[in-house]
Amino acid sequence: MSANQFSVARANFGINVGKDLTPNMQAIGEFGYIGDMLPPLTADLISLTPYDLRVSAYYGEGGVRLLAAPGRGVNPYFEATAGIARLTPQVSFGSGWEAIVNGAFNLFRSTEPILGLGGGVLLGSGKVVADLGYRYKQVSGGGSIASLLNAGEPLRAHQVRIGIGVRF
Repeated sequence: MSANQFSVARANFGINVGKDLTPNMQAIGEFGYIGDMLPPLTADLISLTPYDLRVSAYYGEGGVRLLAAPGRGVNPYFEATAGIARLTPQVSFGSGWEAIVNGAFNLFRSTEPILGLGGGVLLGSGKVVADLGYRYKQVSGGGSIASLLNAGEPLRAHQVRIGIGVRF
C-alpha cells in the first residue's frame, strides 16, 4: 500500500461509555476494532514483498478515567484500561488463493490480554461533548499469532482519537 492510499481494512473505530464514580473519576468501558497491530519492523519487512499482511483486533476493555476539571468546558483526563483482544491475521495479494490462505490463517486466531493507556481533553458542557485524545494499546500475551509475527516486538497501536459524545 502506498503512503497516499487509505485502507478501510486498516481503519480503527470504537465505542466508549463512562459512568461517574466520583466527580473526578469514571468507570469506563470500550469496545472497538484496530485494523493493524503489526510492529513497525515486521510491517517494514512485509512492505518489501508483494503481500499485504496485517493483524487486526476486535477488543473489549474496562478501566478508569481520572478527570482534572469536572463540570468545566475544558476537562483534561487520563485513563487506564485492561481487557481482551481477538487477533486475526489477514493477507492480501490479489489472487484467487487469497480466500483459501485467509481461511487457513483462521487457525492462528488467538485471544490475548490487551492493556491501554490514554489521555486527552473533553470539550464542551451540557449534553454534547467532544473528546480529543491519544490512546496506546498493547497486547500483553505471547499466544500463537503474537509469537509468529511480532519479531520480538509487542503488538501495539498508537491512536489519535476524535470523538463526539452525548451525556445522559
